[in-house]
Amino acid sequence: MARILRTACAQLGPINLVDDRKSVVARLIALLREAHGMGAKLAVFPELALTTFFPRYWYEDQAAIDGFFEAEMPGPETQPLFDEAAKLGIGFYLGYGELEQEGGTIRRFNTAILVGPDGKLIGKYRKIHLPGHVEHKPDAAFQHLEKRYFEPGNLGFQVWRAYDSALGMCICNDRRWVETYRVMGLQGVEMIALGYNTPSMTVPSDGVAHQQEPSHLRMFHHLLSLQAGAYQNATWVVASGKAGDEDGHNLIGGSAIVAPTGEIAARTLTEEDEVIVFDCDLDLCTFYKERVFNFARHRRPEHYGRITSQVGAEPPPE
Repeated sequence: MARILRTACAQLGPINLVDDRKSVVARLIALLREAHGMGAKLAVFPELALTTFFPRYWYEDQAAIDGFFEAEMPGPETQPLFDEAAKLGIGFYLGYGELEQEGGTIRRFNTAILVGPDGKLIGKYRKIHLPGHVEHKPDAAFQHLEKRYFEPGNLGFQVWRAYDSALGMCICNDRRWVETYRVMGLQGVEMIALGYNTPSMTVPSDGVAHQQEPSHLRMFHHLLSLQAGAYQNATWVVASGKAGDEDGHNLIGGSAIVAPTGEIAARTLTEEDEVIVFDCDLDLCTFYKERVFNFARHRRPEHYGRITSQVGAEPPPE
């Protein structure tokens, strides 16, 4: 019997600065109920799904910054989402800003969790590839301050046995890096859940002359990353984004479910709250893992040392 995991991609429309947690959680619950009504057993929500994409704003008051973070998960405002999941018997992936105290030190991460159909935590991931900048760019249309507001994740790319599958997680910019998928691929991953908030415009990087990327390439590169990662590691990829106009700042949307073939199985059509579902055949992963991408037969790690021994590119001497 085929292993079918009916999975929902639960895209969010804009979340503005004036929107409070209670109203956002109510939207998440509505999407969860819709996914359940469509027969889904797992729903994937976006990155930083409880707030607007706050790294676009410059704050100097740490208390104001911390207002976007969750000191506990679930907390009083998010508990209803967990309760509803347990009531319906549907699990979810959720991205949020995590504030944690370790040995008296406060640490802040861009985090995602995987929750089971019983409403209990299965696993946690902290975003590793943080984009953006630290310093204030007052002349920019908006900021991208993930490197200022978050620490790089410290939990690695794990894979959990869940939903009768080998399931991994990543967040947003992680999807653009081949290492993200390959580390999970080497653990036999069969589905990767990821949330993202991708703006339709770019912000200049440190020390790099800025040229605005054509807007159509934002969606093209987003989907290209998902499809390549899925195919080259024989895994399903379920990518849920925030979409639309957040206080004048557009996010691309384009939430999608991608098959191990690299094909897009389902994709959202709007920039609003929207649910798409697909019956993900987990055994389709096995077909490609045993043939084209049979790692045990074909990989040659003795030649891959540069991947872990250096960071920046080092061209050959002239």
